[in-house]
Amino acid sequence: MLDIVLYQPEIPPNTGNIIRLCANTGFRLHLIEPLGFDLDDKKLRRAGLDYREFQSLKVHANWDTYISNCQPNNIYALSTKGSVRYSDVAYLPGDALLFGPETRGLPEDIRHSIGSANVLRLPMHKNSRSLNLSNSVSIVTYEAWRQLGFSGGS
Repeated sequence: MLDIVLYQPEIPPNTGNIIRLCANTGFRLHLIEPLGFDLDDKKLRRAGLDYREFQSLKVHANWDTYISNCQPNNIYALSTKGSVRYSDVAYLPGDALLFGPETRGLPEDIRHSIGSANVLRLPMHKNSRSLNLSNSVSIVTYEAWRQLGFSGGS
């Protein structure tokens, strides 16, 4: 399957929703520190999570640690600054979907290191600012999973 990577996530309920999404799709979740909350945060648990849902979760001290430990095939970053539509990519097992922190998005140096062809966007109305993080992750996750034939799903 694919990796969902949250770079320095800040809002516990968003991460809780994404943990549950990964548990239900078979995608692996990686969190890049620093986190804006503790993993035992009550707001995170409010998403109704149990220990089974935390099985695919890994926390990494920084971006470089994630890259060296996981070595994803392709990294696709989601950003309002992206120029490629998320649905125009052919996702493959072993790819990573990278999302930035809720209040500031991915840093420019990370977007630059990934390359503009791999910085994706979700279409929105012209005057819209952004979508909620967990909604964005859900949209892209289900498109990637659809392309993979909903492997492992029923």
